[in-house]
Amino acid sequence: MKKRRFIGTRMCLPREIGKGLDLRLARYRKAPELGPKILFFSGGTALRHFSEVLTDYTHNSIHLVTPFDSGGSSAELRRAFAMPAVGDLRARLLALADDSVTGHPEVAALFSHRLSAREGEDATAKTALEQSLQALVSAKHPLLKAIAEPMRSLIQSYIAAFYKHMPKDFNLAGASVGNLILTGGYLIHDRSLDPIAFLFGQLIKTRGTVRTTTDANLQLEVLLESGRTIIGQHCFTGKETAQIDSPIRAIKLSGEADDIDTLDASKVCKETRKLIDSAELLVFPPGSFYSSVIANLLPKGVDKALAKNPSPKVYVPSLGTDLETLGMTLVDQVQVLNEHLSGTLEPLSSKRSSIDFLLFDSQLLSVSADQIETLRDEMGIQIIDLDLAPENADTQRYDDVKLAEALLGLT
Repeated sequence: MKKRRFIGTRMCLPREIGKGLDLRLARYRKAPELGPKILFFSGGTALRHFSEVLTDYTHNSIHLVTPFDSGGSSAELRRAFAMPAVGDLRARLLALADDSVTGHPEVAALFSHRLSAREGEDATAKTALEQSLQALVSAKHPLLKAIAEPMRSLIQSYIAAFYKHMPKDFNLAGASVGNLILTGGYLIHDRSLDPIAFLFGQLIKTRGTVRTTTDANLQLEVLLESGRTIIGQHCFTGKETAQIDSPIRAIKLSGEADDIDTLDASKVCKETRKLIDSAELLVFPPGSFYSSVIANLLPKGVDKALAKNPSPKVYVPSLGTDLETLGMTLVDQVQVLNEHLSGTLEPLSSKRSSIDFLLFDSQLLSVSADQIETLRDEMGIQIIDLDLAPENADTQRYDDVKLAEALLGLT
């Protein structure tokens, strides 16, 4: 027997979910280029397939992704060029790419390609990797040859810029070609990511806008309840190293500057503030809580830009196990979100909430009645408890179509 769903009655939805939704969804599907501007604060992987689904309804979504990844191939690029991580940016751009005949699937194929993952320890492996890169630099690689001019020459120039500045000890094993192109563009455009992100999006006809919240070369630093400090995203997510054994107490940005806040090293640019201001719905979606969601709120100016936008803010909590929420309840998560949205980083009264809606499926995420009462009655959050379950009975994730349509129902 299924549990009874929670019904929120404290606040009014912008539009009652279900009322006229079918008609609006049909209109969005017919003309997605006129769809709503829904903004997502996330990392690169959690919303990958969801983003593909979303393009059926709107080509105006906005995705602010984190540039703080410190593991995998991103670590090698960051070590070599003292730059922000571009992997999540590339992944989201590709997820929104038009892969139909009206787009440029051959460009997307190049950006998705990875060099051999074989570790370049011996001379043979290193030579093979070097030859693959040389084929790209000289435009002799079949994936690059498949691209028509003038796009081929433009892309080639970015690969050449990367190669020109590549350290001799750079490890090419498993390198994403898309990341190398973004790096070349970053270097050409005075170490700025926005110009190359825009051009990258144009080349693959991205159906939406993707930017990083900042292009500063910074790391995530967390303080655990045990008192231990960890620097580097990959060191506390549990994906590449041993999982943390103590709850996260606080998170901040760190870098070479003695005081990055005073020096405005993380300050968001005017264009990013405009993107936040233009959004019709602001979404904190499923994903690693601290490294994907909260990390996007750390750059200076994000909280003020969000405070200026009166559009609804909705939190969609993750399903499954998120090591970053060790020891946290759903109320705790919302409180942390509120603290970062307020910019005070101090515990707030439970009666104050910047989050307007909590969207989830109580059949997939177990939440006590006491927590719902706190969220709804004390914090004033509208509880939206809907069927978001996938047909394959996967309890670790929401159904992408159902989630997309539920969010569209709030616009």
